[in-house]
Amino acid sequence: MNRRDSLKALGLTAISTSVIIEACKQPETKTEAAAAPTEETKETGREQWELDRDKKLKAETFFTKHEMATITILADIIIPKDDVSGSASDAKVPEFIEFIVKDIPEHKVPMRGGLKWLDIYCFNKFQKSFADASEKERISVVDEIAYPKKARPEMLPGVKFFNRMRDLTASGFYTTEMGVKDIGYVGNSPNQWAGVPDDVLKQYGMQNVKI
Repeated sequence: MNRRDSLKALGLTAISTSVIIEACKQPETKTEAAAAPTEETKETGREQWELDRDKKLKAETFFTKHEMATITILADIIIPKDDVSGSASDAKVPEFIEFIVKDIPEHKVPMRGGLKWLDIYCFNKFQKSFADASEKERISVVDEIAYPKKARPEMLPGVKFFNRMRDLTASGFYTTEMGVKDIGYVGNSPNQWAGVPDDVLKQYGMQNVKI
């Protein structure tokens, strides 16, 4: 599977970035008075309620150790390490997924259900969980659910789960410094003005005009 090239496009689409947009939404109502800025909020540029909310979410645990191990394996299959950048787990994508699922609760049931489906399917096929399967066995299962148009009808639950997992992985990876460097995005950068290019001056007959 040529995953990295396809995910470069996926990571920049509305499908995957919608996860980030939802995560960044502020509560619709906030009646309490705004707290005075602290040194921490001044440094980060964020309000205290945002810092408190993130701290609370990070302190909570949703996925089990086995589920996190499975998520890590899947994320690294979706975005493996190559000669350009590290893997999804190198960019802390599993931790991102854990946070997003807690932040956006509607992901909880589909993600946990999908992980359970994956293990049941692997137990029926290999007599072991996805995490305990060999690399070849894991890839064979992923190949069955990674291509919706080619997947068998009975694989639909796995296809839906993998689509969600792929979107979360792409969102997590391509919003990190490593992911941004991976797609070659430079953004605004300082440069030095060297004047109007010679070919443009010549085009308008102004090559001998001092500017």
